[in-house]
Amino acid sequence: MLPDRKMYGLLNRPQSKSGFKPLPVVIIGNGPSGICLSYLLSGYVPYLKRHSIHPHPILQRKLEEAPDISILDQSIEGSMITLSRGDWMGLPDLPFKDWLKQKRRGLRNNRATAEDIAQYYQHYVMKKGLQKNFSCDTVVTSVKKVSAESISNHAQKDLQESSDSLWNLNEKSTEVFQVDGFFKTVKGDKEPFSIYAENVVLATGTYDGPTWLGVKGENLSYVHHQLSALEEAVKNIGVMSDPVLIVGAGLTAADAILFAHHCNIPVIHVFRRRVSDPGLIFNQLPKMMYPEYHKVHQMMKEQSAACAGPYECYVSFPEHHVLSFGKDKKCIIQDKNGYQKAYKISMALVLTGSNPNLSFLPNNGMDLAMDSDQPVNPKRNPIDVDPFTYECTQEKGLYALGPLAGDNFVRFVQGGALAVARSLLKKANKNPP
Repeated sequence: MLPDRKMYGLLNRPQSKSGFKPLPVVIIGNGPSGICLSYLLSGYVPYLKRHSIHPHPILQRKLEEAPDISILDQSIEGSMITLSRGDWMGLPDLPFKDWLKQKRRGLRNNRATAEDIAQYYQHYVMKKGLQKNFSCDTVVTSVKKVSAESISNHAQKDLQESSDSLWNLNEKSTEVFQVDGFFKTVKGDKEPFSIYAENVVLATGTYDGPTWLGVKGENLSYVHHQLSALEEAVKNIGVMSDPVLIVGAGLTAADAILFAHHCNIPVIHVFRRRVSDPGLIFNQLPKMMYPEYHKVHQMMKEQSAACAGPYECYVSFPEHHVLSFGKDKKCIIQDKNGYQKAYKISMALVLTGSNPNLSFLPNNGMDLAMDSDQPVNPKRNPIDVDPFTYECTQEKGLYALGPLAGDNFVRFVQGGALAVARSLLKKANKNPP
C-alpha cells in the first residue's frame, strides 16, 4: 500500500525543512482524477469483472487470459486509457447512477446538477475511506525539483537512509520534489508547509480560469462564465422569461442547454463553427455512447434561426459571434457575413472553455506542454505525457492526469489513474497491495 495518506498528517501541523522522509507520492487536486488515483493507491486492486465484455476485442482477449491477475500486474497492449469504459460520471465500484437512485432521483426524470456530482464525489471519498488521504483548504504555491545539496542535513540523511521506505531511490540521484504551500486554519489564518515527495501527480483540472470573449459589457452582472450560475438562477427564470444566451459549442455548453431544456427555459445558442465542422466535439462522439449530447447536436442542426424545427424554447445561431452586451440586457450578435442582430436576454453564459492555473510550476508549466512555447490548454496544448504511464516526458517523477493530459471526459479518468498507479507501483518495486 502506498502511503499517500501520510500527507494528511503532515499537513495538519506547520511544516519546515526539518527532516521528514520524502513521501512516495503527493497528489495535487481533489477532483475525480485525484480521487480515483487515491482509491487505487489505498489498497483497492482492480480485476476483470466476471462476465463483462469490453468493446475492444483485443483487450477483451488479453484480459480473459489472466482473469485472476490484477490489471495493475498485467501488460496491456495499447494505452491504458482504453480500459476506462466506465459510467458517464462514475468512479470505480460506485456507479453514479446507482448513487443518484439512492437519493430517489432518477436521471431519466431529473437531470443531475453540478451540486449532485460534487456531493457524489464527497460521498465516494467517505464511502471508500479515503478522507485520511485528503487535506482540505490547502493551497500549493510551488512545486520544484531540488537536490540533496540544497536541503537541510536532516533531510539529506532521510533521503539516504530511507531503508523502511517502499521506494528504491536511484543511488546516483537524490533529487526529490519540494512542495510548498499553506493551509487555512479554522480562524482563517494561513499556515505554511514544505514537504518533499519522490513523485508528484498533477490532477488540478482546468476550471480555474474560464475563457472570456473580450467584448464590451462582458463584465456586467448578468454575464456569467460558469454553468453553476444557471443552476442558481433557475428559480427566477421560466418559460415566459427572456431567453438565456449560451455561447459555446463544447460539452459544458451542451450541459447548460440540457439543463435549460429540462427546466423549460428558452435558449439562444451562439457558436462560431458550422454544425458539420469535423472539429466540433459532437461530430467526434459515438451516438450510442453519448445520446444526450447527440440530442443537443440534433437541436443545433434542426432548430436554427434560419430553419424552424421541432424543439421548443431553443434556437441556434451557427457561425455567429457576440459583439457586445448592453446594460439593458440586450446582446448584439453577428454572422459570418457581418449581419448584426440584437436580442433581449435574461442572462448570458459564456462557456467557451477554461484554462488551468499552473502558477505553482516553473514557467506556469509551459515547459511540460506539447508545444512549450504556448500555455497549457486541455484541448489544444495538453501536457506531454507518456501514454502508458502518464509521466511527463519533460520531467521524470511528475505525472499529469485528467484534462491536463488531454482526457476531457470523466469516464476516461479511470484509465489514466490506472496507468499512473501501475507506474508508481513498478517504481516501488513492490507487488500491488
